[in-house]
Amino acid sequence: MLYLDTAASYPILPEVRQQLMNTFESTYANSASSHKLGEESATAINKVRELLADSIGAYASEIIFTSGATESNNIALKSLLLGKELPENKKHIITSQIEHKCIFAICDYLENIGYEITYLRPNEHGIITTTAVNDAITEQTALVSIMHVNNELGTINPIGEIGEICFNNNVLFHSDAAQSYGKLEIDVDDLNVDIMSFSAHKIAGPKGIGALYIRDLRKKHLLPVIHGAGQEEGLRGGTVATPLILGFGTAIETFPAHYDNFKKIMAKQHLITMLDQNSIPYQINGGTDVLAHCISLTLPSTDVSLLIRDNENEFCLAQGSACSSKEIEASHVLTALGLTRELADCTLRISFPLDIELLQINKLVQAIKKATK
Repeated sequence: MLYLDTAASYPILPEVRQQLMNTFESTYANSASSHKLGEESATAINKVRELLADSIGAYASEIIFTSGATESNNIALKSLLLGKELPENKKHIITSQIEHKCIFAICDYLENIGYEITYLRPNEHGIITTTAVNDAITEQTALVSIMHVNNELGTINPIGEIGEICFNNNVLFHSDAAQSYGKLEIDVDDLNVDIMSFSAHKIAGPKGIGALYIRDLRKKHLLPVIHGAGQEEGLRGGTVATPLILGFGTAIETFPAHYDNFKKIMAKQHLITMLDQNSIPYQINGGTDVLAHCISLTLPSTDVSLLIRDNENEFCLAQGSACSSKEIEASHVLTALGLTRELADCTLRISFPLDIELLQINKLVQAIKKATK
């Protein structure tokens, strides 16, 4: 079966699998324990903390480990806004209409307790523009949250410029980098980012582990999301997941090279060429500044439901993001771009695996052709 949904989750790399097996067998002690094995676990965890920090131009003291990007996003918004870090009159948040659905859920919660939320619409290329952000900022704006790369379109937002606008207006800037980390260069200072979220399984690491960068973390007055025994700077209690963190570290070390090799295949370009050669009508959503492995493809003359049903044992295909693909409503990202319900329903989010072969893409195109009127 050809797996074409890596934007939802990559299969773990062989190097990560081996690290997990080794760690479950040898690094099993609680990292909070004072004995030798506990100290060895703590040391191993801190090496990954330093590895992640170095990869984004941060300090290890500014990194906390979480269960994934959803928890990181919750801490990013709720811990900062509800922890008496900001003046009480700053009750305005700016985000976009194409964020991950967890951001919407968090904003709904904050709106219910008195915050005002502005949802910015993307331009026709699926980009949140600097002009839109600048025009939305007021004296009451506390925080801007704009994702680095959209999880359906693969489009890359200009977060460096957005961060500069936030810095000049004394507004905190958060960016969800779950889709971009390991695929794009990230330097939190160059990008003017104050808070950034990460997820291991988006770079072929294990599920259940992620991280959050918070600038000057130890100087912040933050509200814990999970009260416990003081782990991770007191922000989220609970025994630290040593095996998952070490697996995350291996993914950080190995995924970028695998991704660079994948890009040489030019899988997306080959897919487009084959669609053209087979005279299959299509529309690409999201412009040209898009990650190499991801394409949002509208097939107006193709019975996409039939394509998926007839090939469910051949291809793993997604319509929209993983958090909404089993729901009836159309993708919120596509409707924000102005697609009708009909066009949204015949749109695929194709995201290629690292080991894709061109012959497999040819097979996909033939299946699309068979379902096309």
